[in-house]
This record gives sequence, structure tokens and C-alpha cells, in this order.
Amino acid sequence: MESNTILNNQGRLTAKERIELLLDPNSFVELDKFVVHRCNDFGMEKKRVDGDGVISGYGKIDGRLVFVYAFDFAVMGGSLSAANAQKIVKVQDLAIKNGAPVISLNDSGGARIQEGVESLTGFAHIFRRNVMASGVIPQISAILGPCAGGSCYSPALTDFILMVKEHSQMFVTGPDVVKAVTNEEVNKETLGGASTHAMKSGVCHFVCEDEQQTILTIRELIGFIPSNNMEEAPVMPVSDEVSRVCHELDHVVPTDPNVPYDIRDIIQPLCDHQYFFEIQELFARNIVVGFGRMAGRTVGFVANQPNFLAGAIDIDASDKAARFIRFCDCFNIPIVAVEDVPGFLPGVNQEHNGIIRHGAKIVYAFAEATVPKITLITRKAYGGAYIVMNSKCIGADANFAFPTAEIAVMGAEGACNILYRKVGVEERQKAIEAYKEKFANPYPAARLGYIDDIIQPCDARAMIIKSLEMAHNKNESNPPKKHGNMPL
Repeated sequence: MESNTILNNQGRLTAKERIELLLDPNSFVELDKFVVHRCNDFGMEKKRVDGDGVISGYGKIDGRLVFVYAFDFAVMGGSLSAANAQKIVKVQDLAIKNGAPVISLNDSGGARIQEGVESLTGFAHIFRRNVMASGVIPQISAILGPCAGGSCYSPALTDFILMVKEHSQMFVTGPDVVKAVTNEEVNKETLGGASTHAMKSGVCHFVCEDEQQTILTIRELIGFIPSNNMEEAPVMPVSDEVSRVCHELDHVVPTDPNVPYDIRDIIQPLCDHQYFFEIQELFARNIVVGFGRMAGRTVGFVANQPNFLAGAIDIDASDKAARFIRFCDCFNIPIVAVEDVPGFLPGVNQEHNGIIRHGAKIVYAFAEATVPKITLITRKAYGGAYIVMNSKCIGADANFAFPTAEIAVMGAEGACNILYRKVGVEERQKAIEAYKEKFANPYPAARLGYIDDIIQPCDARAMIIKSLEMAHNKNESNPPKKHGNMPL
């Protein structure tokens, strides 16, 4: 790729430059480059441009076929017409037929007002293809400018959304409409900027510094995932030893169960070359999700984060984890759960906003998933949160625990405050110590077969890889049905 790509005055690339940066050199084949709109109202017959504001076609990323379309904001604000909607739908249909990812580069003001219901219908056709493609081919959306109305909902139906810091916005209704209806004063960035959607709404999966980083992140993401639901992710050559002993893991989990630590210090040494590709890093930070490779194969990690809210599962963490688990299951990516969870986050706000309904999503996602599923318990595994984090009875193929693991209904103090509420302080303290001795370790669960082995931390990488190899040809299917009714 040439290094002298020219930025325009706003630091934004043209639609064609974006596609050239995304795809392998000289691999892009454009489709429908002479299509124009068919609107004759409001003087539109004098405003016809070849391509009509969307560049669409196919090309390759690292030699693999992908389909792509990019809105051109310089042509009528990147608005969607019936004609360029047909171009997008053609690309979507071709992608589904040929089993290849679809990448959309969005920079659109929404439906073209001059066309009325025709442009709205164009969005409907696109949305339907997004839904039909879901779970069949990966769909990735980059938001490279302001996107309003219908231009937000197509990306929202895709698997991953990337935004550019201070340049991208997504909102169903803009600041002017918000002020008119609710009398709230808000600017575009606060209403729907990259930071807002990365930290608060959870709509955005990646926030990038500029367009180049955004597009290169898409290329990296594509490398971790398969082209369609009938294939596996690419297997990469690896020089990292499969049976590497991770001595650094022996010192990550603190001896004091109340001291936090960064779960990424567990995940990274498990991965080939200690590289972990995190997703939605800024949203629901009490749970960590992302891709790594183990023995050259892509693995999806789902991990509680003791560094934030003690790793307790709340509403946002439930949504984040469940969606990622389901993506991995759709596309044949094994899942490794790394568990240190004290329970679900308590509180009136959580209960009133539906932690029961949202928390059930993780149960549903893990129980529904038929890909290889491995669990590693590093420390706390309490109550219902232990169950939902890929426990043996939920359907895990292999469950391991560090010697520091504590598997119980709840912590010792909480349990004894209930069991011995009427006894004196001294007697209760003795009961707490007895409870810790009996339950604050992984051996009772191991004796019952709920934990397959208690391993030294330094051996975790080798043991997980062996388990993934064992389960690689796993053949499991759920009962025939149209689809389940997931709690939403």
C-alpha cells in the first residue's frame, strides 16, 4: 500500500482511499460504478453522479475474499438512495452466496430526503440482509463520520463496530431534534461520539485514533475469524512453544483473596507470543473479552476482571459477554473462560434494571454454545456466577482450577453470617475458619468431578491447549428448533 495517501482538510480519507487502504494492493473489483439515482423531484434530475455516492465491490485481505461498500460523503452527504441501496444489497447477497465477510465503511447522513419512502425502503432491504447474514458470514462496520437515523441501524445489526475518536458519531436523532423534543442541550460528540458509544452505550467495539488505525484494525480482526460459519479461523504459523511453562502465572493471583489484580496478566501468557486482541475494552470493564491464539488457532477469551467491581457480573457485563460468546459459537471459535467472580453485582439499580434478565443471557449463551469450551478458575467462583461462567454442568468440556480457587455458594464470612447469625463473635470466627478450610479451595469440587484437575498456574497454557486439541473435533448439536427465545 502506498504511503502517500492524501488526507482531506478534515483529516478524512475519500471513500476510494479508504477501500484501497483496507484491501490488498490491486485486489479491488468495483461493481455498479455507473449506477445513478432515479429521482426527478426537487431538481434531482440535474444531480446525477456515477456510482451515486456508494462505492461497492470485492477484494482481498491477506489473500482472503471480502466484500466491501463505502459511502461517499462528498456525494449528497452520503445519503442513501434506492439506487445505491440496491448496490449494497447486491454486495450483501454475493457475500452470503460466496461465504465471505462484508465490511461497510459508513459515512452517511441517512435516508435521502428527496426520495421519500423509496430511500427508506432501501434501508429495509439492507437491514433484512444484515439479519439473514448474521451468524452466516462476519459483518464489520466502520463509522468514519457522522451517521444518523437508518445509517446507525445497519451497523448495529453487524458483529463489530469501529469508530474514530472525535470524528465519528452515531445517533438515531441528532442534537437539533433532541433539543426540539426534550429541550436537552447536547452536542454531537456527547450525544453519539466514539467515547460515548465505547464507554456508556456499548454500541462500539473499537475506538481508534484515526482512519488509518481503524482500517488496519479491521484487517487484524479479519485475521482472527473465519470467512463463514462453515469454516474455521485461519491457523497461523507459530514459533511459540505449545508446552511453554508460564512461570509468570505463579505470581499473579494475590494470596489475600480481597486484593485485586489484572486478569489480562493471566490471559496474555496463555496466548501465543503473549498477544491478546481485546474487544470492547472500555465498556463493562468488569469483564474482559477478546481473541488470542493458542498453538496457532484462534480462541475467544471471556474473563472476569478483579480490577474492576471485584469482577462481579452486572447488566452491561452480561450483555457484553453473551454477545461475544454467541459470536464465537456462530463461527466455530473455541471459548476459554477465565474465572474469578464473587457473584452478581448487588444493588437496587441492578435489580430494577433487570440483572435477572440480563444475567440470564450469559447462562443462555454458554449453555447454547457447542464449540469447545474450557474453564480456568483462578480464585473466586461463588454462587450463581460460578454456574454461569461455563461450569461443568452448563456444558464445559474441561474445567481446571488453580490451588487458590474457592468454589462455594458464597464467601466464608457471608455464609457464616447467615448460618451462625445468633452466635457470639468468637464462635462465628471459628466457624468462618472452618468454612474456609472446607470450601475455600478447589478440592471438594474436584472430588465430585466438577473440576477435572487442579493445576499449577505455570502449567495452564499447556493444559488448555491439550484440552482444545482433545475437543477440536467435538460434534455436538442442540435439539432441532426454529430458534430459541433468548432473554433480551
